[in-house]
Amino acid sequence: MTTLKRHRGLTEQAADAAVDQACRMLRLPTIRAQFPELAEAAARDQMSYRGFLAELLMAECDDRARRRSERRIKAAQFPREKSLRAFDFEANPSVDPAVIHTLATCEWVKKGLPLCLIGDSGTGKSHLLIALGTEAAMAGYGVRYTLATKLVNELVEAADEKVLTKTFTDPRLCAAIVDRLTFGGNLIQTGTESYRLALTQARAAAHDASG
Repeated sequence: MTTLKRHRGLTEQAADAAVDQACRMLRLPTIRAQFPELAEAAARDQMSYRGFLAELLMAECDDRARRRSERRIKAAQFPREKSLRAFDFEANPSVDPAVIHTLATCEWVKKGLPLCLIGDSGTGKSHLLIALGTEAAMAGYGVRYTLATKLVNELVEAADEKVLTKTFTDPRLCAAIVDRLTFGGNLIQTGTESYRLALTQARAAAHDASG
């Protein structure tokens, strides 16, 4: 078993070695990595002992929170990275930026309310869902991205294995489920005009003009 011995009047080199060993034992990789830089900054700014300790602990906490967010985002299995910052609201006036940024606070997740996006292909549904899902993962919620086709396949496979006893064969039952999903929740209509197509056409026109 490895133990640490306390000594007063350690040299700078011995103190650095002791900090490194302690961080390894306590599994504090961020403090271990940032300690030399933060120690120099603390000495330069004449920081108090309490202030220096607070800086070290906050650095570790912030980095752990970042790593947890990265793990949740990876576990969500998003097909690609999308952010709200990259969404072109001007290209799709059907989407209200204020509503989307309110959804980004994840209060709807906290309250257990559904979110449905309706619109034609190329109007930003997937972009917004991935971006809002990423915000939810960063806020500490577990997220899973899946396609309806994949979900249906999983249901069919479960039914074949007699794991699932109820399938949506009744149109009235299906309508009731959809009504339940949308009632009291957030319904975003992204429109019918594909801005993805419009962007492609604009690029093609610009290319022809330059040629």
